[in-house]
Amino acid sequence: MSKLFPVFFLLLLLISSCKFNPNVQDKGTEYLQGIWQENKIEYQDQLLQYTAHTFKFSCDSFYITFNTKSKVNIYPDSCFNNGIWTEYAKGGYVVQNDTLFLSGTYAKSNFKQKISGCYRNGQYLETYIIKKHSADRLYLEGLQQHQLIKMSLNQKLICNPKPVK
Repeated sequence: MSKLFPVFFLLLLLISSCKFNPNVQDKGTEYLQGIWQENKIEYQDQLLQYTAHTFKFSCDSFYITFNTKSKVNIYPDSCFNNGIWTEYAKGGYVVQNDTLFLSGTYAKSNFKQKISGCYRNGQYLETYIIKKHSADRLYLEGLQQHQLIKMSLNQKLICNPKPVK
């Protein structure tokens, strides 16, 4: 019996130290909560292609709409759409210090996962440096393209965490 006590005690300790994550989404970062629209893109008339971003941050989730205009066709003709198209992405985000980490997938217009079709599909992984933020302004610099995205707050949202499905 005395030999079983240490094993029993160790099992009890392991079980009691485990903690399940709550089945409710995280509140996210309060100052990001809302719908942010990119301001006019610098030199857009001189660029061969540019993308305007709309970000929606709701609790710990993000939804992005990419509106692209292109003067050159790098896609099959059926996808080029006269050089104007829209893409979407959704997922979760984390802010650490001045860095915004986005991890998600490209999506259809209803934000259901996109598996195939024109333009980009699959994982959406992006990291931004938060250059500036205030109550109505958000400036992000993408680490992949080093492009400054200047956005204005269109609508403030309040996070009401929902159960995770």
